[in-house]
Amino acid sequence: MNLPVIKPRNAARWDLVSLGEVMLRLDPGEERIHTARSFRAWEGGGEYNVARALRRCFGLRTTVVTALVDNPVGRLVEDLCLQGGVDLSHVRWVADDGVGRAVRNGLNFTERGFGLRRAVGVSDRGHTAASQLRPGEVDWDALFGGEGARWFHTGGIFAALSATTADVAAEAMAAARRHATIVSYDLNYRPSLWKGIGGQARAREVNRALVPLVDVLLGNEEDFTAALGYEVAGLDATLSSLDPASYGRMMAAVAAAHPNLSVVAATLRVARTASRNDWGALCLAGGEVHVAAFREGLEILDRVGGGDSFASGLIYGLLAGFPPGRALEYGAAHGALAMTTPGDTSSATLAEVEAVVAGAPARVVR
Repeated sequence: MNLPVIKPRNAARWDLVSLGEVMLRLDPGEERIHTARSFRAWEGGGEYNVARALRRCFGLRTTVVTALVDNPVGRLVEDLCLQGGVDLSHVRWVADDGVGRAVRNGLNFTERGFGLRRAVGVSDRGHTAASQLRPGEVDWDALFGGEGARWFHTGGIFAALSATTADVAAEAMAAARRHATIVSYDLNYRPSLWKGIGGQARAREVNRALVPLVDVLLGNEEDFTAALGYEVAGLDATLSSLDPASYGRMMAAVAAAHPNLSVVAATLRVARTASRNDWGALCLAGGEVHVAAFREGLEILDRVGGGDSFASGLIYGLLAGFPPGRALEYGAAHGALAMTTPGDTSSATLAEVEAVVAGAPARVVR
């Protein structure tokens, strides 16, 4: 496994291009979805969250390829994205049909969980504009070749949205590789997305077809098994303990099967309760397993987006030219910080990430 060779910053317009759906997240705060009478609106989406964090926390130049319906809900999502600083020049705007019979914007209701009550996400994203993207609709060669990009990121959430989105992802990945752009892919297995289209077997078929086009493969403690079929030998099935050595062996098996991969990385989590998790991360890069500082009993306010924030921190470190172990620490620290604030997206600063990496105490800053 050789580390990825990344274009210099002055050789491309974009540090990262993301492909994925951006939904309107409706957050009941401390209430339950089914009892709430008011919701706070956020924007969010696995692939977009990475681009937003790289822009807002790490100061990089990012753009998102997605589609939205041109109605007030789509424009609300746009307004939220504009606050996040991600370039929207590659958004495909689709005409509104009046009531959403043919195309609509996605909604994501998310309650945070607390103690023994688990976090719950309820997506309402059938027939969305992003799910109807098809091969041939985006000029990827103009984006990666003309404008230029150092990194391309997408994932298993987008690939699961419809019968066409995995093909769009494959088309984009192939174009990125033609233009020497690093490709990362977050497995991000969501049972609800695959439930009606073949379940886990279909997820594995789709993801196994995409992985040969990937340079940096990301996942969490369940994704490599659920989305690719790689078992973590000796791992407690209840995820009541973490065993980095077992994950290291699994990663080595993934890398051996897919020699195109430069980095394989995973977050490791044990949910003691919804509001207290053990949190760690490791990666295989350059033939060596790196393990980030492990945090026991991490207090969680909102766990959604922790994996995306890990991905953005890791990508930032690799784009900055850090050794893999140091890049991994940035990912683990940023993921941990993101789960201390509400919403899918990170509100951490680079200074805060670096303080956590350095082991700074959580004393008040005045």
